[in-house]
Amino acid sequence: MKKVTILFLMAFVVLASIQSCSKDKDSDKATTEFVADNSTFTGYMNWSLDKTFHGPDPLLGATAHANNDSTVVRDVHFKNGQNPVNSRYPVGTLVVKHSYNQDGTVNEFTAMAKRGNNFNPAAGDWEFFMLTPSGNIATDTNGSPMRGANLMDGMCASCHTMASSKDFIFSK
Repeated sequence: MKKVTILFLMAFVVLASIQSCSKDKDSDKATTEFVADNSTFTGYMNWSLDKTFHGPDPLLGATAHANNDSTVVRDVHFKNGQNPVNSRYPVGTLVVKHSYNQDGTVNEFTAMAKRGNNFNPAAGDWEFFMLTPSGNIATDTNGSPMRGANLMDGMCASCHTMASSKDFIFSK
């Protein structure tokens, strides 16, 4: 009886060890969804400055990102200098565009987050944002966060479909 108990305990220890050392079946999966919160974009001025645009840009239409102002400057920041992987940006990629001019009449902060999980398939699963200068998600006059697939009545997503071959990013 003593031998059976010892064998049983040894088998239990071996099986418990195997189970505890086995990988979680989800541990190798890539992140499937990223949901930005109010702190996601803070500190964006310290991110990689990928591109600076000056003046009107024919790709932007009449008014997007202050395109109707010949003095506007647009700085595009990527968190960690993220580049596409196999022509697609990974879930969690963050981009902030700061549009401004010297006289201060333009000071706009917009952002994109690669959300994933089939959030916005028509626009590559990107979520669009308006930000405050500090990087918080801006709110409208009703106090609702200015974010989503349909931000600005779908204007952001609609425009960015022109860059669908570059995963909806114009600057890289």
